[in-house]
Amino acid sequence: MSLPSSAEEALDAFAQCPGWEQRARLLMQWGERLTPLRPEERDEANRVHGCESQVWLVGEVQEGHWHFRAASDARLLRGLLAVLLARVDGLSCSQLGEVDLTDWFNRLGLSRQLSPSRSNGLNAVLQRMRQLAAEN
Repeated sequence: MSLPSSAEEALDAFAQCPGWEQRARLLMQWGERLTPLRPEERDEANRVHGCESQVWLVGEVQEGHWHFRAASDARLLRGLLAVLLARVDGLSCSQLGEVDLTDWFNRLGLSRQLSPSRSNGLNAVLQRMRQLAAEN
């Protein structure tokens, strides 16, 4: 399965980073690129459960392709969400089901920095994406 162009961009950007410090800085920058959610979208219905930090996720399907927006109060998590959204942007429902989160963060060189709780939280976000896709 080919990657969305935003995912290719993420892989290229993170491949340029020689170490964790540079990756962490880049992650923060990616987090700032997230499209902000409107205040009314930061509600309980859009909250992702299973994350230690607060995370909200909004998804919409256009012509069979999913586009998500997400927000978090935690800076590092916003960056992780941004690279996750880059990976899933424009995928179909069935393609969302094929996304391997561990492989994606390995390819970005970020998996070693993912604590078990962050990893669980990101898995909860991906599960919520799949749930939204299944409901439509």
